[in-house]
Amino acid sequence: KKWTTRGLVDLYFLVFIHIGTRRIWVSPCTAHPTADWTSQQARNFAMYVDEHNLPCKTVMRDNDKKYPKTFDEVFTSSTCRIKRNVPESPNLQAHIERVIQTLKHEVLNGFCVVSERHLDHILRRAADWYNHSRCHSARGNLPPVRDSDDPPVVDLKQVKIVCDSELGGHLKSYRAAA
Repeated sequence: KKWTTRGLVDLYFLVFIHIGTRRIWVSPCTAHPTADWTSQQARNFAMYVDEHNLPCKTVMRDNDKKYPKTFDEVFTSSTCRIKRNVPESPNLQAHIERVIQTLKHEVLNGFCVVSERHLDHILRRAADWYNHSRCHSARGNLPPVRDSDDPPVVDLKQVKIVCDSELGGHLKSYRAAA
């Protein structure tokens, strides 16, 4: 939601997750989501997947009317199949539901959004943090973008730990100082 002179206005954005790597992609937000907007975000995500050489075999989505045929065609044209969720089956979407919960509780609840540009900035920084700094147990506690090379084992008593923060301290990650 964003604050305006007329009160609160809902803002919408799409979140895609690549399950194999746990990378997320967050679309720019809009106050008026349409079928054309949704299809454009699908094309943008498809470009992101191609740019980062991520295999796309299946796109799971719910049955919202905002997903037009052109949304599905973006993915089916690239040998990716569309799998529509059964109504009232949140466990089928557990990964993306967890991402959305993380965005809400760790990021968005700490801000009073005043414009679409403001929310887009927050979401870009949050996605960057999620992909480059947030550890995932399914990846051996490595961030999605990091290679699976094991970091060197260090004695924590002899190494200075540095806290990197984003978005005014709402998002934090820790690392050994160089």
